[in-house]
Amino acid sequence: MSVQRGDDLEDDFVPDDLVALSDDDEFPNPEDITGLLSADEDGDNDGETSQPQSAATLEKKRKRRAKEKERKAKKRKLAETLQPVEPTSVAAQPPVLLADYISSMQAKTFNEMSGIELADVQIPESAMADTTIWPGSRSLDQLVDFITKVLPKLHTRFSQRPKSNGAPTLLYVAGAALRVADVTRVLKDKRLRGEKGGDVAKLFAKHFKLEEHVAYLRRTKIAAAVGTPGRLGKLLCDTGALATTALTHIILDVSYRDTKKRTLLDIPETRSEVFRTVLGAPKVLNGLRQGTIQLVLF
Repeated sequence: MSVQRGDDLEDDFVPDDLVALSDDDEFPNPEDITGLLSADEDGDNDGETSQPQSAATLEKKRKRRAKEKERKAKKRKLAETLQPVEPTSVAAQPPVLLADYISSMQAKTFNEMSGIELADVQIPESAMADTTIWPGSRSLDQLVDFITKVLPKLHTRFSQRPKSNGAPTLLYVAGAALRVADVTRVLKDKRLRGEKGGDVAKLFAKHFKLEEHVAYLRRTKIAAAVGTPGRLGKLLCDTGALATTALTHIILDVSYRDTKKRTLLDIPETRSEVFRTVLGAPKVLNGLRQGTIQLVLF
Protein backbone atom coordinates (compact mmCIF):
# COMPACT_ATOMS: atom_id res chain seq x y z
CA MET A 1 0.00 0.00 0.00
CA SER A 2 1.50 3.30 -1.02
CA VAL A 3 1.62 6.23 1.44
CA GLN A 4 0.39 9.58 0.24
CA ARG A 5 2.38 12.64 1.09
CA GLY A 6 1.13 16.23 1.17
CA ASP A 7 2.57 16.84 -2.23
CA ASP A 8 0.51 13.97 -3.56
CA LEU A 9 -2.85 15.51 -2.60
CA GLU A 10 -4.92 16.98 -5.28
CA ASP A 11 -5.04 20.69 -5.58
CA ASP A 12 -8.81 20.81 -5.07
CA PHE A 13 -8.72 18.73 -1.81
CA VAL A 14 -11.21 19.89 0.87
CA PRO A 15 -11.10 18.36 4.41
CA ASP A 16 -14.30 16.75 5.64
CA ASP A 17 -16.27 17.96 8.71
CA LEU A 18 -14.64 15.50 11.14
CA VAL A 19 -11.18 16.71 10.35
CA ALA A 20 -12.33 20.36 10.64
CA LEU A 21 -13.80 19.80 14.11
CA SER A 22 -10.65 18.06 15.28
CA ASP A 23 -8.60 21.01 14.12
CA ASP A 24 -10.85 23.45 16.05
CA ASP A 25 -10.35 21.52 19.33
CA GLU A 26 -6.58 21.50 19.04
CA PHE A 27 -6.19 25.16 18.12
CA PRO A 28 -8.20 27.56 20.34
CA ASN A 29 -9.63 30.78 19.09
CA PRO A 30 -7.06 33.58 19.14
CA GLU A 31 -9.49 35.72 21.15
CA ASP A 32 -9.65 33.02 23.84
CA ILE A 33 -5.88 32.94 24.07
CA THR A 34 -5.87 36.69 24.52
CA GLY A 35 -8.36 36.28 27.38
CA LEU A 36 -6.18 33.69 29.07
CA LEU A 37 -3.11 35.86 28.75
CA SER A 38 -5.01 38.82 30.17
CA ALA A 39 -6.07 36.76 33.17
CA ASP A 40 -2.48 35.73 33.88
CA GLU A 41 -1.26 39.24 33.52
CA ASP A 42 -3.96 40.50 35.86
CA GLY A 43 -2.92 37.90 38.44
CA ASP A 44 0.66 39.03 38.22
CA ASN A 45 -0.43 42.64 38.71
CA ASP A 46 -2.45 41.71 41.80
CA GLY A 47 0.62 40.09 43.35
CA GLU A 48 2.71 43.13 42.65
CA THR A 49 0.06 45.43 44.25
CA SER A 50 -0.41 43.38 47.47
CA GLN A 51 3.32 43.05 48.11
CA PRO A 52 3.89 46.80 48.76
CA GLN A 53 0.83 46.91 51.03
CA SER A 54 2.23 44.12 53.19
CA ALA A 55 5.62 45.78 53.40
CA ALA A 56 3.98 49.08 54.42
CA THR A 57 2.06 47.37 57.22
CA LEU A 58 5.22 45.77 58.55
CA GLU A 59 7.01 49.11 58.43
CA LYS A 60 4.21 50.76 60.42
CA LYS A 61 4.39 48.02 63.06
CA ARG A 62 8.15 48.39 63.27
CA LYS A 63 7.89 52.14 63.77
CA ARG A 64 5.17 51.68 66.39
CA ARG A 65 7.32 49.22 68.35
CA ALA A 66 10.32 51.56 68.13
CA LYS A 67 8.25 54.49 69.47
CA GLU A 68 6.88 52.37 72.32
CA LYS A 69 10.38 51.22 73.25
CA GLU A 70 11.62 54.82 73.20
CA ARG A 71 8.69 55.95 75.36
CA LYS A 72 9.39 53.25 77.97
CA ALA A 73 13.09 54.14 78.01
CA LYS A 74 12.27 57.81 78.65
CA LYS A 75 9.83 56.88 81.40
CA ARG A 76 12.41 54.62 83.08
CA LYS A 77 15.10 57.31 82.88
CA LEU A 78 12.73 59.89 84.36
CA ALA A 79 11.87 57.56 87.25
CA GLU A 80 15.57 57.08 87.98
CA THR A 81 16.34 60.80 88.04
CA LEU A 82 13.35 61.93 90.10
CA GLN A 83 13.81 62.02 93.87
CA PRO A 84 11.13 60.13 95.81
CA VAL A 85 8.60 62.48 97.37
CA GLU A 86 8.55 62.14 101.11
CA PRO A 87 5.16 62.32 102.81
CA THR A 88 4.50 65.48 104.83
CA SER A 89 5.59 64.99 108.41
CA VAL A 90 2.97 65.09 111.15
CA ALA A 91 5.47 67.29 113.02
CA ALA A 92 4.72 70.23 110.70
CA GLN A 93 1.20 70.66 112.15
CA PRO A 94 0.18 73.43 114.59
CA PRO A 95 0.09 72.69 118.35
CA VAL A 96 -3.65 72.00 118.52
CA LEU A 97 -3.33 69.21 115.95
CA LEU A 98 -0.11 67.92 117.50
CA ALA A 99 -1.92 67.61 120.82
CA ASP A 100 -4.68 65.58 119.14
CA TYR A 101 -2.08 63.36 117.47
CA ILE A 102 -0.22 62.72 120.74
CA SER A 103 -3.52 62.00 122.51
CA SER A 104 -4.45 59.43 119.85
CA MET A 105 -1.06 57.74 120.29
CA GLN A 106 -1.54 57.70 124.06
CA ALA A 107 -4.97 56.11 123.64
CA LYS A 108 -3.37 53.30 121.60
CA THR A 109 -0.73 52.81 124.29
CA PHE A 110 -3.06 52.91 127.30
CA ASN A 111 -5.95 51.03 125.72
CA GLU A 112 -6.76 49.45 129.08
CA MET A 113 -7.50 52.86 130.64
CA SER A 114 -10.86 54.55 130.90
CA GLY A 115 -11.39 58.06 129.55
CA ILE A 116 -10.98 59.55 133.03
CA GLU A 117 -7.74 57.67 133.65
CA LEU A 118 -6.42 58.69 130.23
CA ALA A 119 -7.07 62.34 131.03
CA ASP A 120 -4.67 62.04 134.00
CA VAL A 121 -1.73 61.24 131.71
CA GLN A 122 -2.74 63.45 128.78
CA ILE A 123 -0.12 65.92 127.55
CA PRO A 124 -1.72 69.35 127.13
CA GLU A 125 -1.61 71.49 124.00
CA SER A 126 0.35 74.12 125.93
CA ALA A 127 3.29 71.70 126.12
CA MET A 128 3.56 71.44 122.32
CA ALA A 129 6.22 73.61 120.72
CA ASP A 130 4.94 75.57 117.74
CA THR A 131 7.35 74.80 114.88
CA THR A 132 5.13 75.83 111.96
CA ILE A 133 7.49 78.70 111.09
CA TRP A 134 10.03 76.14 109.88
CA PRO A 135 9.71 75.87 106.05
CA GLY A 136 12.39 73.25 105.42
CA SER A 137 12.48 69.47 105.62
CA ARG A 138 12.82 67.69 108.96
CA SER A 139 15.94 65.73 108.15
CA LEU A 140 19.16 65.50 110.14
CA ASP A 141 21.07 67.81 107.82
CA GLN A 142 18.57 70.52 108.81
CA LEU A 143 18.51 69.83 112.57
CA VAL A 144 21.13 72.41 113.61
CA ASP A 145 19.38 75.20 111.68
CA PHE A 146 16.01 74.01 112.99
CA ILE A 147 17.13 74.34 116.61
CA THR A 148 18.85 77.68 115.96
CA LYS A 149 15.88 79.32 114.27
CA VAL A 150 12.83 77.61 115.82
CA LEU A 151 14.08 76.86 119.35
CA PRO A 152 16.29 79.83 120.32
CA LYS A 153 16.00 79.13 124.06
CA LEU A 154 17.29 75.60 123.56
CA HIS A 155 20.09 76.92 121.36
CA THR A 156 21.19 79.33 124.10
CA ARG A 157 21.13 76.69 126.83
CA PHE A 158 22.94 74.22 124.58
CA SER A 159 25.99 76.49 124.43
CA GLN A 160 26.13 77.07 128.21
CA ARG A 161 28.17 75.04 130.67
CA PRO A 162 25.87 72.56 132.51
CA LYS A 163 25.86 72.93 136.30
CA SER A 164 25.16 69.31 137.28
CA ASN A 165 26.27 65.92 136.08
CA GLY A 166 23.76 63.83 134.15
CA ALA A 167 21.29 66.72 133.83
CA PRO A 168 20.72 67.59 130.15
CA THR A 169 18.65 70.46 128.79
CA LEU A 170 17.50 68.24 125.91
CA LEU A 171 16.26 64.67 125.58
CA TYR A 172 16.19 63.45 121.98
CA VAL A 173 14.17 60.25 121.55
CA ALA A 174 14.99 58.10 118.49
CA GLY A 175 13.74 54.66 117.51
CA ALA A 176 16.93 52.69 116.87
CA ALA A 177 20.59 52.58 117.90
CA LEU A 178 21.91 53.58 114.47
CA ARG A 179 19.61 56.59 114.39
CA VAL A 180 20.78 57.57 117.88
CA ALA A 181 24.39 57.52 116.70
CA ASP A 182 23.56 59.70 113.68
CA VAL A 183 21.67 62.27 115.78
CA THR A 184 24.48 62.38 118.36
CA ARG A 185 27.02 63.32 115.68
CA VAL A 186 24.80 66.17 114.48
CA LEU A 187 24.17 67.59 117.98
CA LYS A 188 27.91 67.74 118.65
CA ASP A 189 28.15 70.50 116.04
CA LYS A 190 30.08 73.53 117.32
CA ARG A 191 27.31 75.82 116.06
CA LEU A 192 25.17 74.42 118.87
CA ARG A 193 27.60 73.66 121.67
CA GLY A 194 30.11 76.42 121.12
CA GLU A 195 33.21 76.11 123.33
CA LYS A 196 31.51 75.70 126.71
CA GLY A 197 28.60 73.39 125.94
CA GLY A 198 28.34 70.04 127.65
CA ASP A 199 28.76 66.59 126.16
CA VAL A 200 26.10 64.79 124.08
CA ALA A 201 25.27 61.40 125.59
CA LYS A 202 24.61 58.45 123.29
CA LEU A 203 22.28 56.06 125.09
CA PHE A 204 21.08 52.73 123.72
CA ALA A 205 21.22 49.14 124.93
CA LYS A 206 23.16 47.66 121.99
CA HIS A 207 26.84 47.18 123.00
CA PHE A 208 26.37 49.12 126.26
CA LYS A 209 25.35 47.81 129.67
CA LEU A 210 22.99 49.89 131.76
CA GLU A 211 25.64 50.16 134.50
CA GLU A 212 28.08 51.73 132.04
CA HIS A 213 25.61 54.48 131.19
CA VAL A 214 24.81 55.08 134.85
CA ALA A 215 28.50 55.53 135.65
CA TYR A 216 29.01 57.80 132.64
CA LEU A 217 26.08 60.08 133.52
CA ARG A 218 27.13 60.41 137.16
CA ARG A 219 30.56 61.71 136.19
CA THR A 220 29.70 63.79 133.07
CA LYS A 221 28.12 67.16 132.46
CA ILE A 222 25.89 66.78 129.42
CA ALA A 223 23.93 69.24 127.27
CA ALA A 224 21.80 66.57 125.60
CA ALA A 225 20.93 62.91 125.97
CA VAL A 226 20.09 61.09 122.75
CA GLY A 227 18.70 57.61 123.15
CA THR A 228 16.20 54.90 122.41
CA PRO A 229 13.04 55.07 124.52
CA GLY A 230 13.84 51.79 126.25
CA ARG A 231 17.24 52.90 127.54
CA LEU A 232 16.13 56.47 128.34
CA GLY A 233 13.16 55.09 130.28
CA LYS A 234 15.35 52.83 132.43
CA LEU A 235 17.77 55.66 133.19
CA LEU A 236 14.88 58.00 134.11
CA CYS A 237 12.69 55.62 136.10
CA ASP A 238 14.90 52.82 137.42
CA THR A 239 18.28 54.37 138.21
CA GLY A 240 17.75 58.11 138.61
CA ALA A 241 21.09 58.67 136.83
CA LEU A 242 19.39 60.79 134.16
CA ALA A 243 18.18 63.92 135.98
CA THR A 244 15.41 66.28 134.85
CA THR A 245 16.43 69.32 136.89
CA ALA A 246 17.77 71.19 133.82
CA LEU A 247 15.44 69.64 131.25
CA THR A 248 13.62 72.17 129.02
CA HIS A 249 12.97 70.30 125.75
CA ILE A 250 12.15 66.79 124.58
CA ILE A 251 12.38 66.10 120.85
CA LEU A 252 10.54 63.12 119.38
CA ASP A 253 12.12 61.91 116.14
CA VAL A 254 8.78 61.31 114.39
CA SER A 255 9.71 62.35 110.85
CA TYR A 256 12.30 59.62 110.37
CA ARG A 257 11.03 56.38 108.80
CA ASP A 258 12.79 53.03 108.96
CA THR A 259 13.17 50.56 106.08
CA LYS A 260 9.56 49.49 106.61
CA LYS A 261 8.40 53.13 106.43
CA ARG A 262 7.49 53.20 110.13
CA THR A 263 7.99 56.18 112.41
CA LEU A 264 8.94 56.21 116.08
CA LEU A 265 5.28 56.10 117.16
CA ASP A 266 4.13 53.62 114.50
CA ILE A 267 5.96 50.71 116.17
CA PRO A 268 3.89 49.45 119.13
CA GLU A 269 6.89 48.52 121.29
CA THR A 270 8.69 51.85 120.96
CA ARG A 271 5.44 53.79 121.23
CA SER A 272 4.69 52.07 124.51
CA GLU A 273 8.15 52.85 125.88
CA VAL A 274 7.88 56.51 124.82
CA PHE A 275 4.60 57.10 126.66
CA ARG A 276 5.06 54.76 129.63
CA THR A 277 8.70 55.32 130.60
CA VAL A 278 9.91 58.56 128.96
CA LEU A 279 6.99 61.00 128.70
CA GLY A 280 5.26 59.01 131.43
CA ALA A 281 8.12 59.34 133.91
CA PRO A 282 6.57 61.26 136.82
CA LYS A 283 9.00 64.20 136.80
CA VAL A 284 8.82 64.50 133.02
CA LEU A 285 5.03 64.39 132.91
CA ASN A 286 4.81 66.98 135.67
CA GLY A 287 7.19 69.26 133.76
CA LEU A 288 5.11 68.93 130.58
CA ARG A 289 1.87 69.67 132.38
CA GLN A 290 3.32 72.60 134.36
CA GLY A 291 4.96 74.21 131.34
CA THR A 292 8.63 73.84 132.29
CA ILE A 293 9.30 71.27 129.56
CA GLN A 294 8.32 71.64 125.90
CA LEU A 295 7.58 68.69 123.62
CA VAL A 296 9.01 69.14 120.12
CA LEU A 297 8.12 66.91 117.17
CA PHE A 298 10.84 66.79 114.54
